Amino acid sequence: MSARRPRVFMMDLLATVPYYTAYLSKALLREPVDLTVGSITYYLDPGCFSSRGIKVEPGLLDVVGRFRLPRMPRRVLKLMEGIVNLCALTMRFAASPPDVIHVQFLPMLRTPVPMDLWFVEFCRRRGSKIVLTVHDLLPHDTGGVYKATFDKLYGRVDAIVCHADSIRTRLATEFGVPEEKISVIPHGPFFHDFPATSSDVTLRSFALEPGKVMVLWQGIIFPYKGVDLLLRAWQQVEARCGDACLVIVGTGAPELLQEIRAQVEGLDLQRVKLHFRFVSSEELVALYRAADVVVYPYRAITASGALATGLAMGKAIVASDLPVFRELLTNRENALLADPQDCDALGGALVELVQDSALRQRLAANVRAMDFGDESWQTIAKQTMEVYRRVLARAD
Repeated sequence: MSARRPRVFMMDLLATVPYYTAYLSKALLREPVDLTVGSITYYLDPGCFSSRGIKVEPGLLDVVGRFRLPRMPRRVLKLMEGIVNLCALTMRFAASPPDVIHVQFLPMLRTPVPMDLWFVEFCRRRGSKIVLTVHDLLPHDTGGVYKATFDKLYGRVDAIVCHADSIRTRLATEFGVPEEKISVIPHGPFFHDFPATSSDVTLRSFALEPGKVMVLWQGIIFPYKGVDLLLRAWQQVEARCGDACLVIVGTGAPELLQEIRAQVEGLDLQRVKLHFRFVSSEELVALYRAADVVVYPYRAITASGALATGLAMGKAIVASDLPVFRELLTNRENALLADPQDCDALGGALVELVQDSALRQRLAANVRAMDFGDESWQTIAKQTMEVYRRVLARAD
């Protein structure tokens, strides 16, 4: 690579993983790189990028994300806006392609007309190197339906970033990706840079009861994230612990949210608080700070920003015993791990942490010792820059 600063286009055109894109881009701006962030405004948090000193440049239009719209019209308008932006970027990059396009997400990949993939392939033919971050090895809850599609994608890019050694192994063994093309770079934390917020304010706004041990599940609700497993396990806690409450905060498909409500009612759970709405970054940080335990009962995972947030907040953690989690968590050292299919084991881990405040404090102290904060993003940025240098130095 020449001595000049490489021109990098960070591509998340529909703001699918906005916080990851924002935190990584903020760190990269401190490195010797000419970075353009190709994303629209994130409609649920319009300040996601600007508050971190980032100006988004999606191509031509950035309108839809500035308004709160009903789900279906928003999706249609975002797609139309994305197509316009892809056309504008194609014309711009035809004349002056960036050195590197770092793809965070291709939301059209599974559609019959994957224009974002075609755009990336066009840029590669124009001389851009393509780096892909794998947030999901395959789309969750779809089995192997899209394996052939992702097989082709992984074969066409110049470099792949994943967040765990176990995912690198799967890329090599299941998709035939050469190991020299794969870089393992950890997933950084979200919201660690927010100031502390009063727990009392949070308890009141979410109708929580002071004095109870608070267990928190937070995120976008999908079947693979195991909320149904958690509710079955929670029966043990309600039977054996009188001073604990479970708080579930997140959004998801309406039919899935209704299934969770029905499950809570069917299991006759009395100490479960459901808050099915988007929460602001400030509320989310306050919830994490107020929580005594955070829980991740996932059936499967490629990477987890939610876990990274729990680590950054220094929380006692209960998580599924999965390969990706085991690369950051060690059972009984900085977390309790349980078989994701064994609700009795998950319930037992929750009961133990609820009842044993000394264990909660020890696990949380060991998490804080990991120092999973702002410096971790700067390390990630430096590792990402090394990926750029390697692909640019590689002969075509």
